[in-house]
Amino acid sequence: MRIARASALVLGGLGLLLPSCLQTVAQQQAAKPPTRAQSSRGSSRPRAAEPMAAPLEPAEFPKPAPFIPPQHPGKTGNEYTDRFIAHWNALHSPANGYFSPEGMPYHAAETLLVEAPDYGHHTTSEAYSYWLWLEASYGKIAKDWKPLSHAWENLEAYLIPTPADQPTTGSYADNHPAVFAPEQDLPNAYPVPFDAAAPVGHDPLSKELQTAYGSPLIYGMHWIVDIDNFYGFGRRGDRLSHPAPINTFQRGMQESVWEAIPQPCWDDFQFGGDNGFLDLFVKQDGSYARQWKYTDAPDADARAVQAMYWAKRWADEQGAGSAVDDLVKKASKMGDYLRYALFDKYFKEMGCQDPSCPAAEGYGGAHYLLSWYYAWGGSLAKAGGWSWRIGASASHSGYQNPFAAYVLAKEKAFKPASPNAARDWGTSLGRQLEFYRWLQSAEGGMAGGATNSWRGRYAKPPAGTTTFYKMAYDEAPVYADPPSNEWFGFQAWTMDRVAQFYYVTDDAHAKLVLDRWVKWVLANTKLGKDGSFAIPSTLQWNGQPQLNWNEKTQNWDGKDAGYNKTLHVKVKDHSQDVGVAGALARTLLFYSAKSGDHAVARLAKELLDRMWKKYWTSKGVASEEERVDYKRFGDPIYVPADWQGTMPHGDRIEPSSTFISIRSKYKTDPAWPKVEAYLKGGPPPRFTYHRFWAQVDVALANATMGQLYPDGIPSGAKAKADKADKPEKAKGKKRGGRRGKK
Repeated sequence: MRIARASALVLGGLGLLLPSCLQTVAQQQAAKPPTRAQSSRGSSRPRAAEPMAAPLEPAEFPKPAPFIPPQHPGKTGNEYTDRFIAHWNALHSPANGYFSPEGMPYHAAETLLVEAPDYGHHTTSEAYSYWLWLEASYGKIAKDWKPLSHAWENLEAYLIPTPADQPTTGSYADNHPAVFAPEQDLPNAYPVPFDAAAPVGHDPLSKELQTAYGSPLIYGMHWIVDIDNFYGFGRRGDRLSHPAPINTFQRGMQESVWEAIPQPCWDDFQFGGDNGFLDLFVKQDGSYARQWKYTDAPDADARAVQAMYWAKRWADEQGAGSAVDDLVKKASKMGDYLRYALFDKYFKEMGCQDPSCPAAEGYGGAHYLLSWYYAWGGSLAKAGGWSWRIGASASHSGYQNPFAAYVLAKEKAFKPASPNAARDWGTSLGRQLEFYRWLQSAEGGMAGGATNSWRGRYAKPPAGTTTFYKMAYDEAPVYADPPSNEWFGFQAWTMDRVAQFYYVTDDAHAKLVLDRWVKWVLANTKLGKDGSFAIPSTLQWNGQPQLNWNEKTQNWDGKDAGYNKTLHVKVKDHSQDVGVAGALARTLLFYSAKSGDHAVARLAKELLDRMWKKYWTSKGVASEEERVDYKRFGDPIYVPADWQGTMPHGDRIEPSSTFISIRSKYKTDPAWPKVEAYLKGGPPPRFTYHRFWAQVDVALANATMGQLYPDGIPSGAKAKADKADKPEKAKGKKRGGRRGKK
């Protein structure tokens, strides 16, 4: 995602800040003008709302047959493993609605849901990466690897753009990856102009990837897809086919999901204004070119690699490694391309504080962290075709995955084909661990992250801002409505990866970071006498890391009680978010199994038992949440005063548009009356959502309990979680305003 990270992409989303329309000035000027007359800022006249035009010829693309596996009897002899099987059965039951007719996992079983995906029946690369992990765990338990093979086949068909979906990738020039366009803080500062004078660095990956795989095509998951074609864009502009790749966020750190304008990945100017959606985001002299563009959420691709590690390990233990070997090669390939996320957006040198700063050569533009996205696109027309690629300058602690870096760097079966890939991931592994140490607050929580492009425009950071390898500390990287690091879910997700890395490698640096983090979690988790629980939800931050961290200046002294006393976190409120609780329990289990601190495992067990008893139904595990934020259905969406356009179903896009006015189809949703009553002055609506990722997080946590403690937890002191007679009321916290997630 990622994501309007509700009750747990955050998505990932993603903060997709201007990954579109990036071409050289010469290419802009040479682009063939559209056939119809146009202004430079969309239509100057309103278009009357009208029904969607008759569909074109349906686009051709792979359509693997849906796979509905038989229900598993669920009798394994272990309570927690049986819970996993019950959950697996619930997720695969057609009656529960988790999968589409195409066999794709929905973001949620429900349709009316606004997060980073602004419709419940979208899907994300986040959901797919969880699906892989679910089937890997099923393979271990059932010794059946067919569901995992099907999941990857489905992923490859629907989330990785086909050759027809990225037709001009071969026109890419690695000595000029893209043209700089400065990001702004607010949507009303868009569209922004290109700055062709700003130096852009050299892409050191393109040639070796093309040589290694014999193709210029990018092998990465696009982050969001409209499974049901809710918006009506269709596939490659056919208006009919689904799933339909789409995009959302484009306009700065303050653009929440409630202010975003959905647009197709294949922008052939059928919808939007005369220039499609392009001139809502960027402005240029002359005509605009029809184009395609996709964005990868690195945390999801890394999670896919992580899931495939376990699949390979478990299949090998069963003597069935050949059942997953081809999938491992594909995961390795995905990890090879994922290296684009290790580079600055415009391949600039680290420490850039002005758009005119020098372009990087070779790896001078690599920060080696998993950044918020990488993206690629190009012209629809092959004659005079062009293509672009960008990394991302901002890196969030919640997106890091040292375990995936370890797998790609050290595990022989996962070594990518490119000659420098294993080396690059080895460097990234060390850099990510350093990043955690630099960002860990005095209390133990992980702070936001760092950026090489302040405010997304290579501005000069405030005086005194501390740095990580010359990147400036950023409390809330990428998005600020709401702040990207206020959601505790990012803590559980990222530390689960550290805990698995620690479990597999016994790495001392990982243990040092985990020791402090686990202590903080124990102090802020509440177990009610009534069988309830409450985990941290919203976090508040102040201060910054104390060091300007680099190769020579570091602190790995675990006895230094004063380390990072300049950086603090406070838990503002708690929730009963089941997905985050599942991720947290899994993190604690891996940590306890390696460290021998069985009291920590007892807390994980308490969370799992209480969740199961209180929230399990035949549809899954879910808690009711109040959606106060749904008052924003009526929020205005910024559209320039001289811009007019339409959505595929006829909704007008104009200066008076609101979130709901360009999504009028929502008014036909069975759940809409609850929202409508709220908008008319009634109480906030309450919903019980079954998010796919959250269900899988709970299922995996139970599987992990059965795996790591098959005979139960050794006796010992109980975990020192806070006791609370009555935990705080669930607030249905949003997962940020965007994705991303991821």
